[in-house]
Amino acid sequence: MKAFVLIAFITVLPGFAIAQSVKPDGFPVQLKIENGMIEGVYDTKSGLQLYLGIPYAKPPIGLLRWKAPQALDNWTGVKSTKSFGPRPIQARVFDDMVFRSDGMSEDCLYLNVWTPANRNTKGLPVLVYFYGGGFVGGDGSEPRYDGAAMAAKGIVVVTVNYRLNIFGFFAHPELSKESPYKASGNYGLLDQHAALRWVSRNIASFGGDPKMVTIAGESAGSVSVSAQMVSPLSKGLIAGAIGESGAAIRPTLFPVALADAEKEGLEFATKAGFPKLAQLRALSTRELYEIYRESKRFGFSLVIDHYFFPKSPVEIFKAREQAQVPLLVGWNSAEIPAMAFMHGQPNTDEAYIKRVKEDYPDNADEVLKLYPHTSPTEIEVSATALASDRFIAYSTWKWFDLHRKNSTKPVYRYLYSKKLPATIRPENARPFLIGAPHACEIEYCMGNLSYNKEYVWTPEDYAVSQTMMNYFANFIITGNPNGEKLPDWLVASPDDATPPVMIIDVNSHVEKGYHDARYVFHDKFYKNY
Repeated sequence: MKAFVLIAFITVLPGFAIAQSVKPDGFPVQLKIENGMIEGVYDTKSGLQLYLGIPYAKPPIGLLRWKAPQALDNWTGVKSTKSFGPRPIQARVFDDMVFRSDGMSEDCLYLNVWTPANRNTKGLPVLVYFYGGGFVGGDGSEPRYDGAAMAAKGIVVVTVNYRLNIFGFFAHPELSKESPYKASGNYGLLDQHAALRWVSRNIASFGGDPKMVTIAGESAGSVSVSAQMVSPLSKGLIAGAIGESGAAIRPTLFPVALADAEKEGLEFATKAGFPKLAQLRALSTRELYEIYRESKRFGFSLVIDHYFFPKSPVEIFKAREQAQVPLLVGWNSAEIPAMAFMHGQPNTDEAYIKRVKEDYPDNADEVLKLYPHTSPTEIEVSATALASDRFIAYSTWKWFDLHRKNSTKPVYRYLYSKKLPATIRPENARPFLIGAPHACEIEYCMGNLSYNKEYVWTPEDYAVSQTMMNYFANFIITGNPNGEKLPDWLVASPDDATPPVMIIDVNSHVEKGYHDARYVFHDKFYKNY
């Protein structure tokens, strides 16, 4: 959790402006789903149909606060689905988040569909995308996740809202006692699972194939993908998985024991003066939000609840009990800057060695060999790599490594390396000079550079975006990212000591995994082996 506190303060993108509602050039269209009729918009300019703000579960309010999502009741008449529903309750934590949703509410369980289907289309592949934000922020309306560009490639795209922070991940002994599965927490993950079940039952109405559903996400969204892969609840609902920087594996947003999560929740509630569940449920949204904010917590842990997570993700992968599906996974070349490791100290040999010895007193020599320090420039590179590996790269590698060794399905690895172009406001430039920072690839892979007005996008940026989007689209459609006019992307075999990695950049190419020794070291350090 501490890593995501850090990311909240040092790797956010400058904010950018965009219209707060979708206003396509089109006309109303209606279709029938399991709970009733909905009305969206047929955008004649793009040829896509948009259905925004579709409810997929009952509002988790009142007595349904901190319960698993409940099935919707049917409605009569036609429900308008032309604008994004409310986003989950959240503080303004990440400056890179821009929303087109209709405010905030505990009533937030809505999803959005972009489809290229005409009236006779059937069997299209489906992408379900989970937003990032450390399980404390985010929303399916964010323009960087907009589904139009990917839908134009013949894919039905779905973005999903799920509960966050105290509303989505709070555990408490009384909550566990009242639950039919005798556990609590993980409500945001259960929301995602409910959305996947909704997709399975309804996506054919939008031209999609429920047996061709690929799930994807970035950061906490990528953690979510790894979680849905290992959960017995969801693994039968997906045909492929894409992870961008993040896995539910120590030290990144990993699940803790139920008893520990309950203790954490009870201590929070007791300190706030509301130890009993009835007291907590009686609080207004404002009161609960303010109590959460006053606590200065970042969020709450995922939980090994013996329901969504029957055991740890590492144990599930080792038992080959995860979803046996193709996986495309990777991270960025400079997830967080050197200062995250150096703690404000200069990039000198003395300061770097001191920091390494402080954090790795028993392994300093090995760390210094893996992350060398012959010059200030090399120290900046090594400190960036070490900070990034500890934050999120290692856990993502571990997911990659576990699946390639415990599945017969193909696994593809990437390292996203395109540096950001110049910003229109130099005072907002971030301290990333040596690589691609956390979250910067989202607009590229989803084809949404034009939504972000903060950067001076170049032809190279648009070319990289097309390459990455085509790789992703091919994978969603076929389970293989390769295609015409793309550099060949090799599968990682289970016994390769230097498994291939696709370097996605201006000149994308495959290299051997020459840094994997760093991750093998951290595997032992975090005792995930």
